[in-house]
Amino acid sequence: MIYQLDPHYPGFPDPEESEPDGLIAIGGDLSPERLINAYCCGIFPWFNEDDPILWWSLNPRMVLFPKDFRYSKSLRRIVKSGKFQVRIDTQFEEVMRHCAHVDRTAQGQSGTWITESMVQAYVCLHRLGIAHSFETYYQGSLVGGLYGVSLGPFFFGESMFHTMTDASKVAFARLVQFSLDQHFVLIDAQQETPHLATLGARPIPRGEYLTLLNQIRPDNTLQGNWSEWESPQQGIDSAK
Repeated sequence: MIYQLDPHYPGFPDPEESEPDGLIAIGGDLSPERLINAYCCGIFPWFNEDDPILWWSLNPRMVLFPKDFRYSKSLRRIVKSGKFQVRIDTQFEEVMRHCAHVDRTAQGQSGTWITESMVQAYVCLHRLGIAHSFETYYQGSLVGGLYGVSLGPFFFGESMFHTMTDASKVAFARLVQFSLDQHFVLIDAQQETPHLATLGARPIPRGEYLTLLNQIRPDNTLQGNWSEWESPQQGIDSAK
């Protein structure tokens, strides 16, 4: 069933009532309160510029448990070479705008869901210390990165980009290391893709995913600029 959201109430229906394709609700807004409620319910916004706001809860859900990350020999060599530098939370908006221009025609997408309203909404979350970016640099220039939302021991990945080969993988490797350091439970990748599967992500039933989300508590969110907790390590010594 598809629900019409109350513009004055930021709550969501039971995600288990989603349509087979995962669509659960329409309308509402992109306020911080509504977005936070959405992620806590296992729901995320995904819509085109000309559409109303659409809210989704996929079944199954693609996730990566940090300890299961497949740290290939080639990626390990790239990280250890020092070719790229990785920073956290220094160019969040720039990372989002780069992600908005990624060509996804190979995945059957003709446009981007990262509209101007989405950029402004997630920049607001970033200022609140809830949305974060991992950025890869080559000779001082931004060449790759990813962004997402973190609540409790979870990182909800949204999108990534690269303008140099392996730059986004290096950013992802740093995210995994950070997640291990901070004892995060999982990294939510939302949709199944062969690329994420090669990195160790796997689909789990929505019910199992929602049970894991019960661990979110307001007082256990690592809120703020994550550069303050950034590990000096470039690699992932404890990952597979």
